[in-house]
This record gives sequence, C-alpha cells and structure tokens, in this order.
Amino acid sequence: MAESEVDLESEQYEKHREAGAILAQVREETAERVEVGASHLEVAEWAEDRIRELGGRPAFPVNISVDEEAAHATPSIDDETTFGEEMINLDIGVHVDGWLADTAITVDLSGNPELAEASEQALEAALDVVEPGVETGEIGAEIEDVIDGYGYNPVVNLTGHGLGHWEQHTSPNIPNRAVSQGTTLEVGDVVAIEPFATDGGGKVSEGASEEIFSLEREGTVRNRQAREALEQISEEFRTLPFATRWLETDRPEMALRRLKRNDIVHGYPVLKEDDGFLVSQKEHTIIVTEDGCEVTTER
Repeated sequence: MAESEVDLESEQYEKHREAGAILAQVREETAERVEVGASHLEVAEWAEDRIRELGGRPAFPVNISVDEEAAHATPSIDDETTFGEEMINLDIGVHVDGWLADTAITVDLSGNPELAEASEQALEAALDVVEPGVETGEIGAEIEDVIDGYGYNPVVNLTGHGLGHWEQHTSPNIPNRAVSQGTTLEVGDVVAIEPFATDGGGKVSEGASEEIFSLEREGTVRNRQAREALEQISEEFRTLPFATRWLETDRPEMALRRLKRNDIVHGYPVLKEDDGFLVSQKEHTIIVTEDGCEVTTER
C-alpha cells in the first residue's frame, strides 16, 4: 500500500486502537491475578469475560504458558491446575469487528527476574528502531543483541507477525534474531512484536497437548455434536483460534476429534523449550506511522 493511500484515522485503525486499549487494561488486571495457588482456568475465564465486558471479543484463548512452555497453552474445560513458583507468560488477544490487538507479559513467580527483564528490554529496543523503511531483520538484530547481553538466548523459531482482518498471523514475520532477508515495514502496517528469551537452547518444539484450534476450511459432518460445534466456530470465531472450552455442544472434545479427522479444523500443540528451562515473553501491537510507531497495547 502506497503511503499516500494510508489513512491512519480510518475506521479499521480506530478499531485496532480500541482493541489495543481494552487489551492494555485487561493485561494489567489479569497479571495482578496471577499468584501462587490461583487457578489457571479462573484467571483465563476472568480475562476473557473482562474483554467482553469492556466491549471487545477475545481474539484467541488466553494463553497461560508455564516455565518451559512458550505458547499455545490454555486451560482445558475442567482444568484444576494452579500457579506455583513458576515463570508464567500471559498472551492475550482482543478483536473489535475482526480488527486485532495482541499482547503478552511475563509474571515471574520463579525468582528469575532477569530473564523476564531480558524480553521486556528487547521489546523496548525493537520499538525504538521501528519506522517506515526499516527491515524486519534489523528489528530482530536489536532483539537478539539485548537478550544476548543478558546472557540468554532468543527463541529463534518463534516470531512476531502482522495482524490482519480476522487473521491472527499474517506477514510480515518479525524475527527474534538478526536475519539478512527481511521485509521492509511501511506506514499502516499493524504488527505484533514479541521477543521470547530463554535460558535454554533457543528452539521450541511441539508438545503433546492441544487445547487451541482454528477453522481450516468449511465442510460437512454427519455427527450432531461436530455439526453444532462447526456452526458455532464458523459464526462466532470464523478463522480466529478458539479453545475446546468455548464450544457449547455436549462432548466438545469428541466433536473436535471428528472435525480434525476431516481436516476441517487444525490444532495448535503447546510449544515448549526442553524440560528444566524457562521462557519469558513480552509483546506489544504497533501501527507503523510516518515517523515511527504507535503502540496500541500500552496503558
């Protein structure tokens, strides 16, 4: 899109900003609820309900990733997990009419404040270099430099990303390390920048558990529960990720198994570092402006 065509005051950008303002408030309020002994499920549902109260909708299930987990962990329907002395990443998204904002924060209950600080400072450094014409690889270099300086590794196979209309991950990808081939940012780009820092090797792999799904394609199924689930998914979530616990049909796990077997939905396995290591994360959504960027998810 040519710069002259971008109207940053248009309705879509106002909705991005509205989503960001709701999200900034919910992120802070939710982080305050994370304490030893509190329930994962209660914290996640409280945050999702709070988003709706403030006039937005969850753009994806609240992610609560613990210790070596980096992403895609959300409570199951009757989850009884409680917080311990752990490193907790909260990743939360909001949309207003499909226009998105995405943010994350680490709440450290593990006694490793420097690891949490590394991802936070890496994000600050990344935001400082954002402007039209900057290459995404340069942003990644800033992130890597700060995390290296703390003596940790960036998670290299997770990236920041563009945010589209009803699309959680679009181009450009924002790497968490220096890369030579990048994308040039332009005025009007809406991107989420999310450094992950770890005391592990810096690569995550897929775990066994899967509680988050999204619609792959339209289709038909004979099973009643699967049909009911598909109807709700298509109408309410469209192409955005959703949790098993959001489905209103009885036996939602079985419904999802059938939809997955027919390639109608796909799952997001939990992404994790090796056991025994920790991952921290900090994320903001920005709009690239003529002279830098506007952070939509800042209080």
